[in-house]
Amino acid sequence: MKILITGSAGFIGFHTAQALLKQGHHVIGIDNLNDYYDITLKHDRLAYLSQFCEKHNCVDNYQFNEINIAHKPAMTSLFKAHQFDRVIHLAAQAGVRYSIENPDAYIESNLVGFANVLECCRQQQTAHLLYASSSSVYGMNSSIPFSTEDQVDYPISLYAATKKSNELLAHSYSHLYNLPTTGLRFFTVYGPWGRPDMAYFSFTKKILNNEAIDIFNHGKMKRDFTYIDDIVEGIVRVMDHLPSPQQNPQTASTAPYKIYNIGNNQPVTLERFINAIEKAIGKKAVRNNLPMQAGDVPITYADISELMKDVDFKPDTQIEGGIQQFVNWYLEYTL
Repeated sequence: MKILITGSAGFIGFHTAQALLKQGHHVIGIDNLNDYYDITLKHDRLAYLSQFCEKHNCVDNYQFNEINIAHKPAMTSLFKAHQFDRVIHLAAQAGVRYSIENPDAYIESNLVGFANVLECCRQQQTAHLLYASSSSVYGMNSSIPFSTEDQVDYPISLYAATKKSNELLAHSYSHLYNLPTTGLRFFTVYGPWGRPDMAYFSFTKKILNNEAIDIFNHGKMKRDFTYIDDIVEGIVRVMDHLPSPQQNPQTASTAPYKIYNIGNNQPVTLERFINAIEKAIGKKAVRNNLPMQAGDVPITYADISELMKDVDFKPDTQIEGGIQQFVNWYLEYTL
């Protein structure tokens, strides 16, 4: 199939592109290569993908374009030039804390950009649009584990609000234009080639450099850390599972629309997470314990029963094994 991946120079987009190229698909990747974090890492991911294609004889199956999804003329031209069988929308302004400081970036990318993706898919009659949502939409949800049937109408960060807005916009397009859309609520993704703004990345760097790490809520927070390979496997499996109009009887919706949680289904404490990094590095951290930060939540925990039922998949990578893989990559990448 010919598949568009937005945000293909990003963490999840890079790994997804590699997995789909391995399967023999034709991948068109786009990214605006912004400087939210070190752009060198994005260029290195793209260079790695090019080398991968040369090694595996799939150069003709891969193409990258520097495009901002918020630029409608460029997006319209892209969709006119290609007839995509699937669109996997992973481009977004990420980060809960950064959304407090710079809301405009989230409005442009996560709202205007997503609206452009939806409209282009409608015009082209794309067979299936998958898009990244987030566990952040659950906010201070008190029902554990988090179910896609829970009410998520009270986001506590602008980032979460934009992701919930994406789900609402997608449903309206599914309902009005019969566009099959599937939202994927990712839970704290980590692994090799990850984002430098994520805690595991900065913790590793600081421990190696003998710098203190900031531990919010005194390490008592729990996160459903999900290894990148499990996220990608979930994306690939859901890609060919088109949502049925009859999948949402509780909402009375007849739209071809679906939401899945993709999480490890095993939340671990921040303390265990740090211990795993220390063990992988072979060095203890200097700790700076702090209270909870604005926009944070005490726990995330994915109910993945729908994912298991529909595509027979359950993420199962343990935090210790996943962190060891990340640290191995980090040491090789930075040396």
